[in-house]
Amino acid sequence: MLITTVLVFLLILSILVLIHELGHFVAAKKLGIKVEEFGFGLPPRIWGVKKGETTYSVNWLPIGGFVKLFGEEGEDGDGEVIQNSKLKNDNRAFYGRPIWQRVVVLTAGVVMNFLLGVFILSFLFTQGVMVPTKRVHIEKVVSGSPAEMVGLKNGDVIKTILIEEDIDKFREIEIDSLTKLSETTREFLGKTITLVVLRGQEQMSIDIMPRVDYSKDEGPMGIVISNYEEKKYSLWEAPIYGTKEAMLLTYELVKGIGTTLWKLISFQPVAKDVAGPIGIAQLTGEAVKFGRMAVLELLGILSLNLAIVNILPFPALDGGRLLFVVIEGTTGRKIKATWERLVHQIGMVILLSLLVLVTINDLVRILSK
Repeated sequence: MLITTVLVFLLILSILVLIHELGHFVAAKKLGIKVEEFGFGLPPRIWGVKKGETTYSVNWLPIGGFVKLFGEEGEDGDGEVIQNSKLKNDNRAFYGRPIWQRVVVLTAGVVMNFLLGVFILSFLFTQGVMVPTKRVHIEKVVSGSPAEMVGLKNGDVIKTILIEEDIDKFREIEIDSLTKLSETTREFLGKTITLVVLRGQEQMSIDIMPRVDYSKDEGPMGIVISNYEEKKYSLWEAPIYGTKEAMLLTYELVKGIGTTLWKLISFQPVAKDVAGPIGIAQLTGEAVKFGRMAVLELLGILSLNLAIVNILPFPALDGGRLLFVVIEGTTGRKIKATWERLVHQIGMVILLSLLVLVTINDLVRILSK
């Protein structure tokens, strides 16, 4: 199981980063910006082949990938550019392209991660998802409970409860929620009530007496109930619901990340469930236990999360680089490449430091269990 978890974890990371970098790669190619290298994994390089102007490489660290754009660091940022005056004005260099083209290339990775999340969630909707309904059904009948004694079974749907108020006179209570069933049974503890139950296509009435003394886990009747049922969506419905779910998840993730960042900058305690690489590996292990659909769902959520994190206007992230381009477009002046590079380097140091802290938090959480 450990080896499987590690392999799945590495596969998830590789897919997330490769999809992200593929966005930058395709956008740059379409806009005519020279792509010097598209790498699978991180250096050092194992193997590479040059096709056209681009080197396609396989590297030793099997985590994600990268795209190297010509002139990405600016006029004074690339040794090749600064040494060759002909290259300095090359309109295929990233730094020399119009603002809107640089914005497209910088945001393409984030867009790809978001689209991957939408695609995966849409696919999951076609396979079946649990949705809340107004049908309350029995998931489990506790052994030795009143429910078992009167013959209630897993899968039975409780439609209504009949309360005898007089001879041959009943009050009918519709059961359309878990709360309604719980409140009704607690109201008539120690008294006989009649459950109108749907079992398959057959409707039947079953008398039961909710017990007065019961544990919280079992309830008065001794049943575990749910109002969730599996629903499969058609191929034309799934993208609609997948996009909606992706947007809702994105909103929740933005709130969560925003809260965490605020706590960090205001020196407040950060929630213990904030996960780093080790925490994500743990989540991967849990997903592997539940099967392929759970792994896919985790991949979709992480892809949305990566999109949000990468678009943050923080140095070294796509959002940070985008911020410099927006400043240039607003002021009409380019920020010196050496200063921009320094800011990104500082940002990278801060990000790596946060990564170390979150990893320590993961270890403390695991060891404290």
